[in-house]
Amino acid sequence: MEKLKLSEIAKACKGTYNNDCEINGVCIDTRKITEGCLFICIKGERFDAHQFAREALEKGAAAVMIHRSIDTDGNYVMVEDTSKALLALGGYYRSKFDLRLVGLTGSVGKTTTKEFLYLVLSEKYNTIKTQGNLNNEIGLPQMLFQIEAGTQAAVIEMGMNHFGEIHKLSLAAKPTMALITNIGTSHIENLGSREGIFKAKLEILDGLEKDSTVILNGDNDLLCGVKNEAYNIVFFGVDNGDFRAENIIQTENETSFEISYYGKKQKIVIPTIGIHNVYNALAAFAVGYFLDIAPDLCAAGLNQYVPEGMRQKCVSRNGVTFIEDCYNASPDSMKAAISTLSDIKGNKKIAVLSDMLELGPYAETAHKEIGRTVARSDIDYLLTVGEMSHLTAAGAEESGMKNVFHFDSKEDLTEKLLEILENGDAVVFKASRGMKLEDVIHSVYDRWGK
Repeated sequence: MEKLKLSEIAKACKGTYNNDCEINGVCIDTRKITEGCLFICIKGERFDAHQFAREALEKGAAAVMIHRSIDTDGNYVMVEDTSKALLALGGYYRSKFDLRLVGLTGSVGKTTTKEFLYLVLSEKYNTIKTQGNLNNEIGLPQMLFQIEAGTQAAVIEMGMNHFGEIHKLSLAAKPTMALITNIGTSHIENLGSREGIFKAKLEILDGLEKDSTVILNGDNDLLCGVKNEAYNIVFFGVDNGDFRAENIIQTENETSFEISYYGKKQKIVIPTIGIHNVYNALAAFAVGYFLDIAPDLCAAGLNQYVPEGMRQKCVSRNGVTFIEDCYNASPDSMKAAISTLSDIKGNKKIAVLSDMLELGPYAETAHKEIGRTVARSDIDYLLTVGEMSHLTAAGAEESGMKNVFHFDSKEDLTEKLLEILENGDAVVFKASRGMKLEDVIHSVYDRWGK
């Protein structure tokens, strides 16, 4: 972070201060205090960091940001609300730099697309990207503070649960280009409908410079109809778009295809599988094109992708292909995982599924529909575990699928999977992170083939 004066910070946040000093960083966690930083006392639902203000100063913070009086002789800036001031300060700091900033949102695929974007942009520019889940009103400004004098580009992810959140994030980040991966059903319990999600995601335009490029999924039923003369609207897709994927070939661990765009073609190979990842790579290529990155460099960047954690990571063990996809789950990402398993080569194809969380009143319908989707796919076995996943099993059985098994425990599911598993099979594990389906994965890995 480039240095700021405390007086400058107070002005940006419409606050007051006692003594001016120099700030060389921003921190909200006393465990990560650095000498000379500003410690912002965030008040959350379960904690109030104002009680740690003195500790932060003792550990080397140059000043603290507060919204209520505290007992300290140290430097401070007083604001109306520290959480709102954090975002305001992030927006002010970002405005000091002239750089290419890609604002990214969507119902599913944001993390993978972010990684693809980072790899593509890094082929030409000194680039930063959103780390982890720092994509909300507390996390996004922390990413903006990572911008430095030498930063040439940034990939900033914007998440949301309710209306108005992306609006505020976009105004702070001030993107020079925007990308929406798709409109699905994530957070439908808060936004009421897919149309509500669509409206909320389009808030990313609120902070976008006029005449900037907006990259949208041309195969998405809601995004494909977007028209706005204030921006350069560009579409990507398999069936529709200015950037189209053709001749898609999927092997065990990689996918190759050609991108057709404006009368040109570019061969792409990505070291992961699934049609949804083709869309993610397409979007990143389109962004690269409009940021003047040569097509061969875009292709080289995409080829360097490495799946993170348990995000559709392919593992081959003793003749079986396991697809680990347990980082998170929504109806859209669940269907993507089912499609990936259906398309992959395998002796038997086995879907191991658990609950999708945070779906509210939509949960029962969503879980049953996932079961129907499995039954319509080229999948031989469905194994489920979890409070809601019995509905997934029921949906599959009602749709005529024969080999459907629901279990009350992960241990019983593991035993059944090991019983039916054979060389040449393919297995996908998919669930929300809170279900800890990796417990089954680790148990199977410990025992399979021994």
